[in-house]
Amino acid sequence: MPELVSHPIVFLVLTLFVMSAAAYFGSLLRRARPMADDMREDFGVVQSAALTLLALVIGFSLSMAVGHYDQRKNLEEEEANAIGTELLRAELLPAAQASEIRALLPQYAAQRISFYQTGDGDELQQINTATARLQSSLWTAARSGANAQPGPLSALAIAGMNDVINTQGYTQAAWWNHIPTSAWALMLIIGFFCNVLIGYGTRSSRPGRRLLMIMPLIVSISFTLIADIDSPRNGLIRVKPQNLMATAAAMPRQ
Repeated sequence: MPELVSHPIVFLVLTLFVMSAAAYFGSLLRRARPMADDMREDFGVVQSAALTLLALVIGFSLSMAVGHYDQRKNLEEEEANAIGTELLRAELLPAAQASEIRALLPQYAAQRISFYQTGDGDELQQINTATARLQSSLWTAARSGANAQPGPLSALAIAGMNDVINTQGYTQAAWWNHIPTSAWALMLIIGFFCNVLIGYGTRSSRPGRRLLMIMPLIVSISFTLIADIDSPRNGLIRVKPQNLMATAAAMPRQ
């Protein structure tokens, strides 16, 4: 399920097919077992309750996806602030270590920008490897400077480097955080049966048959919007590393 949801366009096609099949199955069921007139009122109550439940589940999932998106966006800003702050605090260390950190931080910022922009799995693995290597080098330089010149000012530089590394870990955790598979299964099941009810309740006239596709389309688009927002790497709605790019552009060239 996570792999399928991470490709919103494919997910749109599949959900539209499934929901349309559910509506068509409902219409076939109506032809096989027509609804009695005295049942139509009770059927309307059940149909309305099911559609209300579907709307609540979609709204809850959309809120969850938007929350994840906002978290990723806020953490991108925190990463940029941490890198920019450490660039300034590096001056509190001895000249050799300060120069090394100022040379490594632009490379690190470039890797973080690439992390947000790439959609290729192999490239992402290379970015993560390079990021880990740069973090090790940055921490070694900061630690060496603090050992050579111990004091409260060096401690500020160490704390700033710790923030740089921590914010990257928080960002990675946020990108791994998605809507649970059980929530997706619940939405799909409720959406399927709601479309069966729509198909069963649609009249056999030509206008009724034309309206049969509206509900599957609406449900599929809603599911796709949630999947798109919750897919940070393959969706159309993505977090742009604007703060990181601004920070990288403001860094002095070595």
